[in-house]
Amino acid sequence: MAVEDSTSERVTKFMGHVKLHIPGPVAVSEKTFRAFCSPMIGHRGQGFKDLYAKIQPQLQALFCTKQLVFLSTSSAWGVMEGAIRNLVSKRVLNCMCGAFSDKWLDVSKRCGKQAEALQVPWGDPIPATLIHNETSTGVMSPLAEIAALKRKYPEVMFIVDSVSSLSATKIECDTLGIDVLLAGTQKALALPPGMAVFACSPAALVKAATMKDRGYYFDFVEFQKNAEQQMTPSTPSIGHVFALASKLEDIFNEGLDARYTRHARLAQMTRDWAARHGFTLFPQQGCESVTLTCVNNGARQGGRVVDVVKLQKLVKDQGYLIDGGYGKIKGTTFRISNMGDESEVTMNQLYAALDAAMKSL
Repeated sequence: MAVEDSTSERVTKFMGHVKLHIPGPVAVSEKTFRAFCSPMIGHRGQGFKDLYAKIQPQLQALFCTKQLVFLSTSSAWGVMEGAIRNLVSKRVLNCMCGAFSDKWLDVSKRCGKQAEALQVPWGDPIPATLIHNETSTGVMSPLAEIAALKRKYPEVMFIVDSVSSLSATKIECDTLGIDVLLAGTQKALALPPGMAVFACSPAALVKAATMKDRGYYFDFVEFQKNAEQQMTPSTPSIGHVFALASKLEDIFNEGLDARYTRHARLAQMTRDWAARHGFTLFPQQGCESVTLTCVNNGARQGGRVVDVVKLQKLVKDQGYLIDGGYGKIKGTTFRISNMGDESEVTMNQLYAALDAAMKSL
């Protein structure tokens, strides 16, 4: 008679696939996946309220905020569009330095707003931005400098996408005067895709309350009312909340400062790997991401150029997936992620696979 596999065995078998070192989603640990598969509870019952209440102080510490942190069953783009609907009455400035910040201009226009574009070349930082860590180009913009500019215009709502940076580098939401700080779960938090977390300033909530066409699903006022009762406006992905609780346990066991240091160290290791092989980087020096490295492969002058598609295949044959570039710099860059649960050991395993692949090019 066949014996049913244990939960651990089933998870181990599930995890036996090509490991992701792309900009997201990233690898999910067995511990996190087990939490994600927890038995269901009612989302209006005391069990869920207790779960949300347990993780709320940890989320606030992660966001560096005294405000409630909300859970949205959506991608981060849902909250990004929600921020436009809740906070923009007429005009919005979309500051663009890569594919995803470019996309926010399109979203603003589709929401019927007067969207103005501030465009700089891909790979350059900008003095005001909405995307903190632009994964298409590997650029991390300087939030402190942007926040200093925003303080001169207190009536302007400051919306920051930290999808690929939250939990990998310190973001002081309240101190910086950020009105909406949002992130998805599938990148630096290393959870499955499908949930977003975000916080709103008191000023943002006051502004949202005046917007008659803000809708319901992403109504920030509804999120606030429900979070005060440890609930969400609509049915949440409960598995994600269990997984988030497990991941927050890991994050605070490691320590936030240690986690930030680890991401910075691993990013530098990847840059060093690229330099050893004669590559240059796509971002300007000094504004490189700490969660992924965008390697120049002909998009800018200088440095080595290889067949990226062949490189990807050779690495994938060894069990790892790297990214071949995005949008208009696809093929002329490639991207290597170090975000989430990666360590020096796991990254060195990836570098060994990359080294072997480079020898075969």
